[in-house]
Amino acid sequence: MAVQDRQIAGNSSGEVLDGPMPTTPMTSENSLVYKETNRIRGVPVQCDAVHANNQIFVISGRFVKTASLRSDKEQWLEDVEHPDQVVEALKAAPIKIDLLKFWQRIPDTTPKYPYYKECQQIAAIPIADYKRWFEKQISPKARNKIRKAQKLGVIVEEITLDDEFVRGVMDIYNQSPVRRGKPFWHYGKDFSTVKSELSADLEDSIFVGAYYGEELIGFIKFRITDRYAMTLLILDKISHRDKAPMNAMMAKVVEICAQRRIPYFTYTVWRRGEHGQFQESNGFEKLPVPQYFVPLSLKGKLVLQLGLHNGLRGWIPEKAMIWLLSARAKWYLWRYSRSRVHSK
Repeated sequence: MAVQDRQIAGNSSGEVLDGPMPTTPMTSENSLVYKETNRIRGVPVQCDAVHANNQIFVISGRFVKTASLRSDKEQWLEDVEHPDQVVEALKAAPIKIDLLKFWQRIPDTTPKYPYYKECQQIAAIPIADYKRWFEKQISPKARNKIRKAQKLGVIVEEITLDDEFVRGVMDIYNQSPVRRGKPFWHYGKDFSTVKSELSADLEDSIFVGAYYGEELIGFIKFRITDRYAMTLLILDKISHRDKAPMNAMMAKVVEICAQRRIPYFTYTVWRRGEHGQFQESNGFEKLPVPQYFVPLSLKGKLVLQLGLHNGLRGWIPEKAMIWLLSARAKWYLWRYSRSRVHSK
């Protein structure tokens, strides 16, 4: 989860605003410009943001300035209410913005607005009760893995965040600097950093841990929102994957959600490759939600007409993207193995 500092643009003292957002406009009646420091993959990145219609929209992009709710948090917690008012506020902002991007949250999948839209595939498990999920929604292979974990003595339980748990998480983080084909940004973090990051949004979050004996071999952190529960962290120990801790933890998460009458558990967007196979096997479904792109300038209109609103990645065919991701994974693994040889 990104850590954020909010600072009014032009405030040279760098004072962090811990209280409510100021509502006095800076240079415009309907908008207020901020400087936001977001930690993206552990790296602090400062960017402009606009306060429009009582919501914060972060401005991203170098050539095309796109306004959106923060992808790591607000997009999953808030709806863009009255987008027509947001459009007018952003157009009146003291900085140039080319596009507004927003989407509807599940289960609100029927398009409500007249703007240009594309389909965003959300990975979510519809939850009625645990028995139905176990018997009807997951694959036979996933069912067998859950039984295998139980047979091998893997214990899965809801966990309270304490120092022992943090140290177990650090062991999982520090298995390798490369994970899932790219540099793993949690690798090498110290105790205080890991504990601080795990403590974010603690009042709305639940931890599930998988233990083999006294050893933590996997954990999930998920957050309860107004509409669903959502994954924040999900990791296991590679050396214990033969015991299927991931499947056992998913079973516990669904059990908790069913007990709390939470109708959906989401793994955010649908993934490619092994991630997607894991999602499908464990009962996740593709729930298409409309994602809207609204031009706010002439440049925004041109970009939308040329299909450049998703950046250059939007032009890469799916098969080529899969090949590129595979090549990237091989490159990082080769680089890591080479660095290990030279360090000996």
